Amino acid sequence: MTPFALIDANNFYVSCERVFDYHLRDRPVVVLSNNDGCCVARSPEAKALGIRMGQPFFEVRDLLAQHQGRALSSNYALYGDMSSRLMQVIGQFSPEQEVYSIDESFLRFTPGEAAGLTALGLALRARVLQWTGLPVGVGIGPTKTLAKLANHLAKRHPDFAAAGVCNWLDLSAAARAAYAADLGVAAVWGIGGRWAARLGQAGIQTVADLRRADPEGLRRRFNVVLARTALELRGTPCLALEETPPPRQQIIASRSFGQPVTTRAELGEALASHTARAAVRLRAAGLVTGLLQVSIATSPFREDEPQYHPTWGLALPVPTADTVPLLRAARAALGLIFRAGYRYQRAGVVLLDLSPAGAVTGDLFAPVAPAGAARRARLLDVLDGVNGRWGRGTLRYLAEGGPGGQTWRMRRERLSPAYTTDWAGLPGVG
Repeated sequence: MTPFALIDANNFYVSCERVFDYHLRDRPVVVLSNNDGCCVARSPEAKALGIRMGQPFFEVRDLLAQHQGRALSSNYALYGDMSSRLMQVIGQFSPEQEVYSIDESFLRFTPGEAAGLTALGLALRARVLQWTGLPVGVGIGPTKTLAKLANHLAKRHPDFAAAGVCNWLDLSAAARAAYAADLGVAAVWGIGGRWAARLGQAGIQTVADLRRADPEGLRRRFNVVLARTALELRGTPCLALEETPPPRQQIIASRSFGQPVTTRAELGEALASHTARAAVRLRAAGLVTGLLQVSIATSPFREDEPQYHPTWGLALPVPTADTVPLLRAARAALGLIFRAGYRYQRAGVVLLDLSPAGAVTGDLFAPVAPAGAARRARLLDVLDGVNGRWGRGTLRYLAEGGPGGQTWRMRRERLSPAYTTDWAGLPGVG
């Protein structure tokens, strides 16, 4: 038996903000989605007020004010950097680590380490809190699904919430059965509300029901994934640790606008900015793209306005990670789909047909690479290095527009400082 642990930060976005702003402690706090639209993270105090995940901010603005609460815009620079720090600390406790999401990580241990895993989980939680300021929950189990379930108990069940660690392996058979019977099936990893409703119609209401269900019957009636989940809940490992992320199939850069856009020039600036951002991610992953897809869209929520949601893809003559040919392709695609008379609310770029740089089959009849290709590659390295050190947009392409003021920029009126990635954002004492 090879134990797994799932470490998950509590209310990650809110916790990142609280590390640097003590005024946010013990107060209702929500973090808002793009353009400050909806609540995407909530402190325990905000949840106690009845604020729902995804609830529009305008519905809770007055409620937060009544309880001296705060609403903050999403600070992606802060959250990304804090995530990197979190994963580095977690990785010190096992050489086998899978970074599952921005605030979740699996660890795998050897069978000989099983006896001391509860103490190790407590030590891990204490070190993460001391070194990053982030509270985490730790769930330990013989499979990834049971580790995830134990993490759910560690964060939400009063029996474990104080310690923040739940080790499924340390529980008696009677305790495991009791917790499984008490938890609804929606608490299981990968089963959301829709699947829970379908399973409920089949008489599977709780985790215990799913554990008892016949895996072959689940496979025939639903799918093989659900059958594997049932086996994992019984302690049979079916999901391996993914220490190396699977190859990327696409890179997406898309944002809603701060306010509707009507001109081709503004759309062009927005798409250029998204394309440049996607190209940086492409180079960082060591990939090239052979297909660029552009989309623009009006707001589906404005039913009184004309609707238009076109998408266009352009195959590139030669797969590349160079921003300039990608900008040209995005501009050409926009020219094919833009229509005047619409109020556009969103634009995006998707890079597809990805392959490792240097592993692309050449074209026998293609011209010889220009003498400046190596120089161009060095220029891109310098560009990425400057922006990586001094902040995205320090150096930009003219097609992206000026440093600020564009109507298409995402609205973030409640943005906190970039405490860890910008010298100007360092907290002051005085």
